[in-house]
Amino acid sequence: MVGIVPIEQAQQIADASGMDLVLISPNPDNPVCRVMDYGKYQYEQAKRDREARKRQQTIEVKEVGLKLSTEEHDLAYKLRNAERFLGDGNRVKISIRFRGREMAYTNQGYDVMADVAKRLEDIAVIDRPARVEGRNMVMFLAPRKDNK
Repeated sequence: MVGIVPIEQAQQIADASGMDLVLISPNPDNPVCRVMDYGKYQYEQAKRDREARKRQQTIEVKEVGLKLSTEEHDLAYKLRNAERFLGDGNRVKISIRFRGREMAYTNQGYDVMADVAKRLEDIAVIDRPARVEGRNMVMFLAPRKDNK
């Protein structure tokens, strides 16, 4: 902490110590500068950024596709996959594709989605409720926070 110093004197102090004069806050009223090794500072900052990227977890969206006529065993198998995806911390997109005349029975699709949500309610929360988008019905589930 040197205090208020003219720019020329600050540059001389930095040159004498073999370091750089770095502008920290470019506020026109009172600019703040610091005497430091700028190359070392950049290296340390890049190192912190790499560590932060290493620790962050990317969340993917995995899809489980169903039909109105999906039988019980197949549904259980697909829900086991959804449980595994949710256990890994990923979001799950449950989709039902309506083909041909099935578009007239979208209410049955809502029943299937409600059944899926009920079966997975202990490990998942509904992120986006079921809704029809064209010939597909889509619902998003996210892992419960209290499970981890």
